[in-house]
Amino acid sequence: MSTKRLLSPLMTGMAMLMLTAGAQAQSEAPFRLIVTHLEPPLVPNSVMDLAETLGYFDAEGVEVELVRVQQTPSALAALQAGEGEMANVGVDALLQIIAGGATDFRAVMSPNTSLPFLIAAKDEIATPGDLVGAVFGVGRVGSLDHALSTLVLDSLGVDIEETEIVTLGQPSVRAQALAAGQVDATTMSIGVWSELPDTSGLHVLVAQDAYFAGAPVVNKVNAVPGNVLAERPEDIAAVIRAITKLSRDFANDPQMWVEAMAQARPDVERDVLEMLAEAFAESWRVNGGMSADDLAYTAAWLYETEDFAGLPRLELDQWVAFGPVDAVLAEIGVDDAMDPADR
Repeated sequence: MSTKRLLSPLMTGMAMLMLTAGAQAQSEAPFRLIVTHLEPPLVPNSVMDLAETLGYFDAEGVEVELVRVQQTPSALAALQAGEGEMANVGVDALLQIIAGGATDFRAVMSPNTSLPFLIAAKDEIATPGDLVGAVFGVGRVGSLDHALSTLVLDSLGVDIEETEIVTLGQPSVRAQALAAGQVDATTMSIGVWSELPDTSGLHVLVAQDAYFAGAPVVNKVNAVPGNVLAERPEDIAAVIRAITKLSRDFANDPQMWVEAMAQARPDVERDVLEMLAEAFAESWRVNGGMSADDLAYTAAWLYETEDFAGLPRLELDQWVAFGPVDAVLAEIGVDDAMDPADR
């Protein structure tokens, strides 16, 4: 995969500072990156863990310490308490915390923009159009999987209301119901799909890339507080550069991800890793995952949901800082093959 063009040089003074810094880190203190998983996950977000173990952070001159918590609220609380410099958090929670007063927080990159959702179905459901009149399993009416699948199916010309919606709860339960023939189709993550012991009679109806194309909602971003953005710009750039370079290497050579994950997750069967690597072929965020269109779409969609009722709408520049990733892309070039740098 080649870098085909350079980003237009519309960069802030901060971006120029980071560009001239090159690969030199700014501070001798570790740069603490808060993640919401306890071990490398079976999704492209694993690039953050693997950038540490494979030496990509070291190569960019920044000492990164991974701080592990279990959920976005804990990650944001740790970031507010000064227990980290950057955190991988949900966009919804980031918007809410900024609306609540943490007005200097900004998203600066996204190693893995989307939830790896897909729609699986019985073999008799050969096309999305066959879902009309079929039984479709959801977590609950109004749940994330229901809301996103509504958008996806609408983009494919299918009204989810023309299916018989059944509430089933957690993804693993929905997957088991599908395998048992209790529903005709349902939404699940590719990880849940890969863990089904027997998928005979079943198939992936809408693959994860097509799912994201139908509902381009950015799930998670890496956010930093204002003091880190101001005081450690070169370190932020080094982290973005390392993760982006490794994402490009994984995109170029999926087997590299398989080998790294086989070391990091010996509990996972190699054939599962091989299948996931193939599924992630178009999912690596080779330009930092900061599509302005996708971020704006995500915010607009969130503000129409019940959880955001009554919250003031933030403009894009009130929760996103493009300067750090733009500086990195100005240095290493933009790869046109995957996530767009549309700003």
